[in-house]
Amino acid sequence: MSCQLCSGACADTDLAPLLRPELAWLWQALAATADRRGDEHLTTGPAVTVTVPADPAQRAAAAGLIRGRPLEPGQRRRIALEELTTALAARGPRITPGAVAAHACNRRLAEKARSHAEKNAAADRIRARLDGFLPTLPGHVRELLGPATVFSRLRGLGWITRLANTQDAAELLDQALQVASRLPLPGQRIDRRLLVPGDPHALDAGALPALVLALTGSPGSGARSSWARLGVDYDDLLGGLIVTGVHPTGWHIPAGATVTIPPRELAPITWEPPPATGEWVFVTENPSVLAAAANHHALAGATAEAPRVICTAGTPSQLECEAIGLLADAGWRIAVRADFDPAGLAHVRALLAAAPDAIPWRMGAADYLAAAPDGADGADTLRLQDTDSPWDPGLASAMVQRSVPVYEEDLLPQLLGDIAGGAPGGS
Repeated sequence: MSCQLCSGACADTDLAPLLRPELAWLWQALAATADRRGDEHLTTGPAVTVTVPADPAQRAAAAGLIRGRPLEPGQRRRIALEELTTALAARGPRITPGAVAAHACNRRLAEKARSHAEKNAAADRIRARLDGFLPTLPGHVRELLGPATVFSRLRGLGWITRLANTQDAAELLDQALQVASRLPLPGQRIDRRLLVPGDPHALDAGALPALVLALTGSPGSGARSSWARLGVDYDDLLGGLIVTGVHPTGWHIPAGATVTIPPRELAPITWEPPPATGEWVFVTENPSVLAAAANHHALAGATAEAPRVICTAGTPSQLECEAIGLLADAGWRIAVRADFDPAGLAHVRALLAAAPDAIPWRMGAADYLAAAPDGADGADTLRLQDTDSPWDPGLASAMVQRSVPVYEEDLLPQLLGDIAGGAPGGS
């Protein structure tokens, strides 16, 4: 079995005389040079300069290895690596100055340089594989990936390092490129479960779907939205919007009932108009708000007006945002909100972009400060810019200053009052 310290250079070598404590200073100096140069052998190259120790025993121990005039305390001496290698050859046929230094320090030398070289070599292999595969892809896929930029994009997203540390990197990259090759032409669509023949669940989770989205420039957002941009139907039965008090045209739902409208039904959706002009629909992020509103209505009795609430149940997809925007076409007024945290602000921005006539609902700086605990210690360290809350730049500033998230449940009494009253409140 090859030595883990020097890859077998110590074979058939009597190291004991060379590893005496009196020689530790010499090998430590050589080990530092090996690390700096990235050369674990040190058989050739510029001479190594060492400082001669004051201890007579240490100087005497090195006298046979450092040729030339006698060693003087504190003297700076240059050691020719070729000469030192020749001097060591009497101890073993393959021994090198770097190998002795590795054993003296009990560690592999030049580890950082070797790791860097290995990563560069792995990156070169990935680039070569990309360059070889990209010309075989359909034209619309090559245009999507951007042959000139795809490697840089993967590097920027950390995927080159991740692949370099993956045992089956070549296989994973090939699989991702094969999936990309099956992406539909612009204007066409395909079910995600058909992109990997024989394995409909291959893109459910894990490294493969993440790499496909990275290759195509679609990472960092909800999976459903990312795939939708590629013309891929992620899943049109699960997810969607949870609603009560408002429903699509032609649907007959008991008053006060809560239903989920799946993505399949959201794409072509038209909404039943409000019973009167100027009625509000309240859009919330968390199911707990809708549940509390439904419970509040149940306690109020059958004569009370049913709440009109839509819940995105977390990050809304582009399809869900667009469906909410279509409420305005039916005559509804729309109030939107989410948690006071970076993700919540992003949700509200997405909703307002899809529904320009909507208003933020209790999503101002005053609403946040009224609900945020006094004396917050800033442990969460919220990182925001004023542009993260364009409807109220002071909100992002207040959140950064107090640096504590506030969740919809913290405002539940006020939200339930607004829903029951039929109009949004707050700043």
